[in-house]
Amino acid sequence: MKKIKPESNSLHREYGILSNCGYALGVVRRYSPKVLPMMAAGVITGALMSFLWSYIGKYVIDLVQKQAETGDCAPLIPLLCIAAAIEITAAGLNTICNNKIWFGLVFARMSVITEKNAKALGMDYQSLEAPDMLDAYQKATNACAGNDVGIEGLMRGMYKIVQQALVMAVTFTAVVVLDWRLILVIAAMSFAQFLFFRHTVKRDKKEVWDVLAPTWRKINYMERVTQDFDYAKDIRLFDMKEALAGKQHGILDEKRERFFHSRNLWLGNSFFSHAMSIVSNAAIYGVLIFCVVGQNMSIGDFTLYLGLSGTFSATLTEFLNSLGGFRKTSMETDDFRSFLDTAEKYETGLPLPEGRLTFEFRHVSYRYKGAEDYALKDLNLTLEAGRRLAIVGMNGAGKTTLIKLLLRLYDPTEGEILLNGTDIRKFRRSDYYRLFSPVFQDVKLFAFPMSENVSMLPPESTDRNLAQKCLERSGLGEKLKSLPDGVDTQLLKVLYDDGVDLSGGEKQKLALARALYKNAPVVVLDEPTAALDPLAEYELYRSFDGMIQDKSAVYISHRLSSTRFCDKVAMFIGGELVEYGTHEELLAKGGEYAKMFEIQAQYYKEGCANAAE
Repeated sequence: MKKIKPESNSLHREYGILSNCGYALGVVRRYSPKVLPMMAAGVITGALMSFLWSYIGKYVIDLVQKQAETGDCAPLIPLLCIAAAIEITAAGLNTICNNKIWFGLVFARMSVITEKNAKALGMDYQSLEAPDMLDAYQKATNACAGNDVGIEGLMRGMYKIVQQALVMAVTFTAVVVLDWRLILVIAAMSFAQFLFFRHTVKRDKKEVWDVLAPTWRKINYMERVTQDFDYAKDIRLFDMKEALAGKQHGILDEKRERFFHSRNLWLGNSFFSHAMSIVSNAAIYGVLIFCVVGQNMSIGDFTLYLGLSGTFSATLTEFLNSLGGFRKTSMETDDFRSFLDTAEKYETGLPLPEGRLTFEFRHVSYRYKGAEDYALKDLNLTLEAGRRLAIVGMNGAGKTTLIKLLLRLYDPTEGEILLNGTDIRKFRRSDYYRLFSPVFQDVKLFAFPMSENVSMLPPESTDRNLAQKCLERSGLGEKLKSLPDGVDTQLLKVLYDDGVDLSGGEKQKLALARALYKNAPVVVLDEPTAALDPLAEYELYRSFDGMIQDKSAVYISHRLSSTRFCDKVAMFIGGELVEYGTHEELLAKGGEYAKMFEIQAQYYKEGCANAAE
């Protein structure tokens, strides 16, 4: 199996532990403010429980020794009752505090997951396709995937560290009184454990979890493929079960290799930690035995100092390990904050021009990341306000790339796209998006009511009557009548048992209804009618063209059903604009467009002529 190496991530930043602590406290204060006083109370009650029984045990044993001489054990009963009451009260308060802390921190984590998802939804399209951004997103997801990682893990770490510091402050005095040299032995062993633990944490993070970020992406992708209805038919009809299973096994082997490495790292840490603990405990017992034999220490004092020394030793080790774990959760918080703080392109910009809109491609070229050839080369093209432009060409000609550039899903590799003379990158991206009503071939439905699938807005902002009119105008009037709840019918069965699935043609008509509802000044149709036959496509295009009235429109297709009613036709081959003019001009020219039109004529030329009469 090939060796997996960590991938560098230019998006990663290091904020520092103190900065991350302040950030985590701010998150909790914002989403679960009642957690902070609960943590203060939990620190006190938890620390009290750590050493309370050591003192109680001493006094009980001393009293038992004293009363054994008289045989009267009655004085023990009040003492035991008081001790039990204190312990029960402290334990009860600590349980209540820990319960509220647990749920409060979980709620805060769920809230920052929402922040992360909102960030992903608002990012520019091109960034979401970049592998380094996908890895950054996966690391941010990992950083809020459990109670002991990321921000929640950092808060739990702070809680434990403060509590442990309080316990050590109390038990330290007892150990110094016993023998100050014992402090040196315990501290040396604990510090050695801490250094080894910190080294293990760092290696585990960089050699396992950072390396696994691309692997988690592969695992998530394979899970989506096996569960997505869009893949179900192909998987079954092409008998892809074994092929997919083989790929999944390969990915899981990568994961298993890293997990084995992690296990070995922590096994080594565990062995080392146990060895250091044995040395510390041996030193404690040695000093105490010497005190009992040589200094006549009472059994009660022996019990007290044994408990306090053991508590100090264990707590110091836990404290130092918590610091090491603190480093790990801080690094995970770095991952989360790095993703959230990724600079958004074009968050601010010029106000959009008012009135008629003209778009100009000026020497625009685009090359996909990692590709050698340009998908679009030196394009000069103008879309005038209120005009219809047909973009035609075979698959792979660069049509969809052109549209993604026009919509600002991509930025040009070379050249510029102008809106009324201004580079479109100077406008705020979210404002620019409002100029377009796009209709794509691959229509995605949401498990929402049909009205919200048209408006693409929350229910309180959706005009149901307008949604119904748009559906009727796009050709889904009869479908609406057949549905039990009309525009309120839930789509898809993912969330609702009575959800309705639409056919391919119905999905594309719904997408046209979305464009009508948005009512943007520019309509873009990127082969949305591929599920229709050529004649039906022509009729739908002509009908839709009448609906959009004086808006600008761009029709993209490798079929030529839209070109006859467009003002201009742009013919693309291999990413280059090879012909440009009206339908009639290009036919008269007898070039590539005319050849393509003649080839397709057998399917719809006669039908188009009849429909035009």
